[in-house]
Amino acid sequence: MESRGLHSQQQDSVVPLAGPGPQGAHGVRDTLRGGFAGSVQTQLLPAHALELPEKNFQLNRDRLRLATLRSEQGLHAPLRLQMELRATGQVGQRLAFLPSSHVACDTLRGMDESIGFEDILNDPEQSEWMGDPHRMVEHKLGLL
Repeated sequence: MESRGLHSQQQDSVVPLAGPGPQGAHGVRDTLRGGFAGSVQTQLLPAHALELPEKNFQLNRDRLRLATLRSEQGLHAPLRLQMELRATGQVGQRLAFLPSSHVACDTLRGMDESIGFEDILNDPEQSEWMGDPHRMVEHKLGLL
């Protein structure tokens, strides 16, 4: 007969449950975490007809501007603009704890004189997080 007690035998027989998946811990769908059950069609198609054009607005605007530049000034104009945008995107990055306004990119895209949704509600001075500058730079450089 074993010298282990009944309590230790019960602990050995208990199998820990895996984390609650889309079906939850007890086989019931977790609507709070997984959302409402829908068909594949509702997951693939947008909820509204204007959802996709709104997501791709900036991309479509840039493509139209480049096509207009090409037809008006030739092939060199869109190539030069893309080169300048790429160069300002690489140089315009600051340290991890300093907010970057990307003024050069906005100027090249022609968005420097317009006020949008992100200009008002995306103000970095009003953000709720402020981290330790040394730790943020070390994390960005991969030293942590």
